This record gives sequence, structure tokens and C-alpha cells, in this order.
Amino acid sequence: MAIASHRGNAPNGFVSIIGAGPGEADYLTLRGQARLINAEAIVYDALISPDLLSLAPADCQRIHVGKRGGQPSLDQSAIDRLLVELCQQGLRVVRLKSGDPFVFGRTTSEIQALQASECAFEVVPGISSALAGPLLAGIPLTDPVLSRSFAVVSAHDPDALDWQALSGIDTLVVLMGARQLSIIVERLIARGRSPQTPVAIIRWAGHPQQQVWLSTLEAVVRQTAHETLSPAVITIGDVVALRPFLYRPPTDQTRTHLTRLPLAIASMSESASQSASQTAALPPPADTPPLPLTGKTIVVTRAAGQSSQFTQLLQAQGAKVLEMPALEIGPPSSWEELDEAIAHLSDFDWLILTSTNGVDAFFQRLSTQHQDSRALHGLKIAVVGQKTAAQLQHYGIQPDFIPPNFVADSLVEHFPSPLTGLKILFPRVETGGREVLVAAFTSKGAKVAEVPAYESGCAKTMPLAVQQRFSSGNVNVITFASSKTVHCFNQLFEAFCQATNTNSNMLLHTICLASIGPQTSTACRAAFGRVDVEAEEYTLEGLTQALIQWAKSS
Repeated sequence: MAIASHRGNAPNGFVSIIGAGPGEADYLTLRGQARLINAEAIVYDALISPDLLSLAPADCQRIHVGKRGGQPSLDQSAIDRLLVELCQQGLRVVRLKSGDPFVFGRTTSEIQALQASECAFEVVPGISSALAGPLLAGIPLTDPVLSRSFAVVSAHDPDALDWQALSGIDTLVVLMGARQLSIIVERLIARGRSPQTPVAIIRWAGHPQQQVWLSTLEAVVRQTAHETLSPAVITIGDVVALRPFLYRPPTDQTRTHLTRLPLAIASMSESASQSASQTAALPPPADTPPLPLTGKTIVVTRAAGQSSQFTQLLQAQGAKVLEMPALEIGPPSSWEELDEAIAHLSDFDWLILTSTNGVDAFFQRLSTQHQDSRALHGLKIAVVGQKTAAQLQHYGIQPDFIPPNFVADSLVEHFPSPLTGLKILFPRVETGGREVLVAAFTSKGAKVAEVPAYESGCAKTMPLAVQQRFSSGNVNVITFASSKTVHCFNQLFEAFCQATNTNSNMLLHTICLASIGPQTSTACRAAFGRVDVEAEEYTLEGLTQALIQWAKSS
């Protein structure tokens, strides 16, 4: 449950202090996601996934304040003042922190500053890396035999800790301890902890690049002397011996890379190993085969609000998905033509809808004219594609005709009525639509009234998370579901390359370009000179299957 203040006489702004969880964006809570989606300003720490920042609107302020040991960061008092200033501007502010805000999150100072300035706020919990790190490495913090207690400490100031008391805790989790590892080991052993006590160091817990080292207190400093360990969650205790029995390799984009030190399991104490076998007698598990798209980072270029289903299809196959809305859907420059058509629906024989956008635009405008589906009595409806049909069904209407192929050209070829003299209403995108379709119907004698129902324009900015992935060369696939997304993506991509002084051809050279169908493929070839994958079935499911086959053969 979120902790919320009373607004009292606070200004109209509101601050949500949110725990982002241990790493990947999908560890965020639903409440946290809801706040990010509506944020007007985000103040975020280091280690925050760029994917989380991309959840916010494009015009949201994104302010990085550091907060990682040994690296430059904004002073805490300056962060406090910044939150107050943003709130007093009347903004919806998100203070985004790694893990949980109340676990070594320095949240108290920020709350006190907000309260002193009568700023309304809430605290949204997150999953602390102290809990998630060991879990994601297959290490329980408690066990009926091996551990009846655990403690979580920060090693930021080792001298402030009671090492005598900590040495007697069954399981010890140390945050911010990578640079203090030798001190931690020396003080625990000096106060009676066995040198053979198992140790796990989990680096980048919850991130795709997560690594795990296994060792013992007496060996871990020597064995990691030449390793980069930070940011790390250090787990000390006999429960580490349970990892071979409990760990299951991930099957999606968070796949762990395990680094085994020479004496990892063999150097554990005999008593710990015996106790582990008594507690979990299962044999060590075999690796689970990865999903087909595991390890692939895929950019989805559909319009905002249309990407979710495709994203879910790809993620279900193990892909890491970056949503980059290349299109922005809005109203046409004028409603006059559509309103006129709605007022004379009885004059038409057929209504043709070729996209979910067209369905929504038509029926929403029908509603604003104080009419509903009853106004369509006697009017037959043809749609292109199962997705368009499904969207039509949301309004309680079954289409009269769906062409056998999922392309508009098939509509003319298989149309069920003689076209000569047929009166057709075609609500469509205002610019860049299917002129070929109208020409084909007209050439066969139909009278087509094409009216603008919505406008589809190019997005103005590329999300920060996508920019960062392109800059690091960490994109494997770009998907296109329409010719216009190709055009708009190309505009954004060329602007990005120009701003970063990058050769666009070189950057795209190693990236797979995937198209939903022939018309989109034609646009890809015109823009980029090639297309690498084309769906056999011109649907999102078909494109997903095409990518699976590509991944298996590459």
C-alpha cells in the first residue's frame, strides 16, 4: 500500500516517491507504472533502467541526479530543493529510486523537505535488491535448517556497523559493499565467523547483464581481485550452498551470466553442504532451453497506444522490446466531410474500414453526432484484417466481409458484391493513405466517398531509451507494421544520426529490418535498400513467427 500525505494547503503539484525495483522495468509495481505514465517531471538516480524513463510522456522532464557510490551526483539538499521547486510549479513529479525507497534510499530527507513546504506526496514501495538479488541468484535468505535470521546492512561506512552482532546473524546481505569487501571479510572472520562460510556476489542484480560469483569468506577477496564487482549485492551465509538446487536459469531477456570461481562450491564447508542436501534433495537442474527471441533487442515502431499487443507477443518469446512510437494519431484538420457522410449514411451501400484507427475514429465521431450503431442499419461493412474486425466487434458489430488475405488489395479482388454503381463510404487517414485502393474500386465502377477520419503524423522525438540503445549498438531488430512507420522512423533515425554524428548506414548494417507485408517491404527497400524479414501472414502474430524463424536460422 502506498503511503500518502494529506494535501492540506499544499500546492497543486504532487510528488510520487517510487521504488523502481532491482533492475529491469518489469519489476516495477503497477502503481509505480501508473504514476510514470502520467509524470510531468522525473527525478531519477543512477542504475534506473532507461526503459522505465521511456514510460513517461515524450515532453516529460527527465532529471538525472546520480546517487551511485564514488560517482558525481547532486547533493542531497539540492535534490530536496529540486523536488519542492517542481512540486510548487504544479507538476506531477516522480522521484524514481532503485529498489525500495525506504531501504537505504535516503528518503527521509526528501519527505521532510516536502512536508516543510506543504507539498503533497506519496511513497510507492518497490522490490529491494537486498531481497531480489539473492532470489534471482537462487539463494533464499531464510531456511528451516540453515538460516532462521537475516540482516541487511549498508557498507557505506563500515565503522558504523556492529560487526560482533552481525557475525552471529545466519544470513548477511551487504549493499554498497564492493569497495569494502576486504574490510567486511576481515571483520567477520576476526569476530568468529568461519572462513569457510559461503559467499555470493551478485552484480547488476535484476538486469540482463547480471553476474554471480560464488566463493568463501577466506577466498573471495583474492579470487575477485581483478573483477569489477560494483554494483553488487553480497550474500554471506550457509544458504548460498542451496543455489545449485534452487536456481533455475531465466528463459527470457534477464538471462543470467554465471561466473564460477575456481573454488566456488568445493570450498564450502562440509556442514553447509550436508545441511543443504538434507533440506533440498533434488539434483542440480539442467539449464532450461532459452526462448526463441532470448537475447534479442527489438524496436517496435507502431503508434503510441498500439504497441502493447505486439510488445507482449515478442516478450512472450523472450525478446527485449523497446517501444518507439514513430506515429502520432490525432484528429483530421476538419471534421466537415466525415460529419456530412454520417448525416447521410443511408445513401451508402458499404462502409469500408481498413485499420483499427479508422474504426475508432468513425465510431467516436458517430457518438459525438449523438448517433450509435443503429444508424448503420442497412449498411454493409467490410474490414481488412482480423485486428480491424476485432476492433469493430468492440462496438457490438460483426463485419459482413473480411477478405481472405490480410491486405487491402485483396478486398477489391474478392469483394462479394458487383462493384458497378456501388456507393462506398471509406473513412481513412487524411494523408498518406491507400490511394491505390480507391483507384481500384473506382476503376471497377464503384463510387467511393473517401473522407478524412483521423490524421497520422510523424512523432517529433525518439525516446531516450531507444537513443541509448542505438548509441551502444544494442539493437538487433527494427519492426515496421506500415509504410508510414517506415517513413517516420527514417526521419527520426536520420535526425538522431545527424545529432550524434553517426553514419546511419553503418549503424543499420547489423540490424535486421522486419516488415509486416509487401507494401511495407516496398517502403523499407525505398528507404533502406533492403528488408530482411517479411511476414507470410500479414498480422502481428505472423510477424512474430517470422522473427522466430529468423532467430532460429541466424
